[in-house]
Amino acid sequence: MTFNFRYNRIRCISVIILTLAVVLFCGSCKKIDETQSTRLQKETDSWKTIDDAKANLIGMYALMRNALAADNGHWLMGDLRNGDFLSTNRADLQAIIEGRLNASYPVINSITNWRRFYAVVNATTIFIERSPQIVKSDNRYTQANNNVDIAQARALRAFAYFYMVRIWGDVPLLTTTHDGDFIKAPRTSKERVLSFCKTELLAAAQVLPFRYGGTDVILPGAYYGLTTGTDPNWYGTLMTRISVYSLLAHVTAWQQNYLETDIYTKFVLDNYTQLVEPGVTDYNCRYLTINELTLNVRTNETQQVNPFAYKRATQLLGFAFEYGYGYSSANGHIEQLTLASPFVPKVLPEIFVPKDSIRKIFTNPADLRFSIDPQTGLYRENYFTQYGTQRPMFSKIKIIEAVANTSDYAVFSSAVLFTRLEEITLLRAEALAVMGQKEGAVLALNKAAALRGYIPYPDGSTKDLINEIFAERRRELMGEGWRWYDLIRYNRIKRTSGTFITKNGQPLTFAQAESAGAIYWPVSQDVINANPAITQNNFWK
Repeated sequence: MTFNFRYNRIRCISVIILTLAVVLFCGSCKKIDETQSTRLQKETDSWKTIDDAKANLIGMYALMRNALAADNGHWLMGDLRNGDFLSTNRADLQAIIEGRLNASYPVINSITNWRRFYAVVNATTIFIERSPQIVKSDNRYTQANNNVDIAQARALRAFAYFYMVRIWGDVPLLTTTHDGDFIKAPRTSKERVLSFCKTELLAAAQVLPFRYGGTDVILPGAYYGLTTGTDPNWYGTLMTRISVYSLLAHVTAWQQNYLETDIYTKFVLDNYTQLVEPGVTDYNCRYLTINELTLNVRTNETQQVNPFAYKRATQLLGFAFEYGYGYSSANGHIEQLTLASPFVPKVLPEIFVPKDSIRKIFTNPADLRFSIDPQTGLYRENYFTQYGTQRPMFSKIKIIEAVANTSDYAVFSSAVLFTRLEEITLLRAEALAVMGQKEGAVLALNKAAALRGYIPYPDGSTKDLINEIFAERRRELMGEGWRWYDLIRYNRIKRTSGTFITKNGQPLTFAQAESAGAIYWPVSQDVINANPAITQNNFWK
């Protein structure tokens, strides 16, 4: 697959955008134009042609991907604290697992610095403000094209804010660029930020197409000169109408507004087939078999549906490390933490799921993700390899481009995946169950798990439905950055009275932990030093 446009130039401009964002947010209060670099293209020269629009657009997505993947933050924050993984020999990862989030480790200080997300906020806001001038200067860049691009910027900015609210709670809400000044704004209430996210997403949803560069009724024809056809260039790359409604479902679930979560998840499930151009079968967005979910794509180049591989329509919202465009890397992938020999040249994985946890989580003997195969008497290895060893290897995700027999290090192409069809279906089950619509909730739960070898909630079951939905999310979404946020939503629903976390050896219930701000991460001291208007989360003072 290749993009048929001036890829090298656009990639160079994207690098410039990334560099400018770093320059902007590394400074405390200086204007970025006080000292003009002789090596960088002037920012004012980046808004003249359709190529500039495309480069700035792709640059926004690159910044978001970096914000999620840097230091493996998506997984360290989503899967480790109170999660299923243990650390093999890294004290910094063990500190996160144990909830010592203010421990003095470089990786903790790095991922608690929200500057990388504000680089996204700045880039998207600049695009919203500056891109309309390209319509006037380049007649190839139509108003319709600009409207769609601005909608993407608004949706991407809303995603960045939603992601930060889940991590830090109250965060500064910046909606203008202030002509290059980094405004030392105080934190805005999480309620107001989420309201902003919802408003922006609803506006974007009215403009964005289901797919780009094809026969989509909202945006038909080529998009930046590219059509999908048999080479679906844009699949899994850009924010679509489905991406936005998926995000709206999660924003409203976080707000515990499950009535709207029901509406938005229903829209996604009723319309997801429109993500794929008719006749393009290899990239079909569908519920996945266990083989499609866990296949190492490097060994089977015909496999086109694995949601973690490259860019796929199956990624309702994800950020790809596309191998064909040189974006594969050794860092910023779950495999860097979970894999070892024979997959990569490493003796031990950095994190693993212990055997007792595996047996507790995967309880059904027919579960294709992990159980004993009655035909062979061996453990199924779709999720875990080397179960018979002291540390079973979590190998569900393994999109590997270089292995031990071809290189002395591993390079990965797995995407940072936020949501896929099974996840959004389980979110719908959660919403319906909370609202007391048991029949619909059970149908959604069983639909999400239908290709995993058994039905998690058979007819006549008397099990707690909410418990079963979150147990299925725990199994299906392991290693995808969901566990901590699921624990928060689960405890908000159930209001459990047992110990949720401890502080100085004292147990705290979930209600106490949430009230104290313990469900959020501390803000990096680097952020506070640079901006005195920022105060630390109460629990971490």
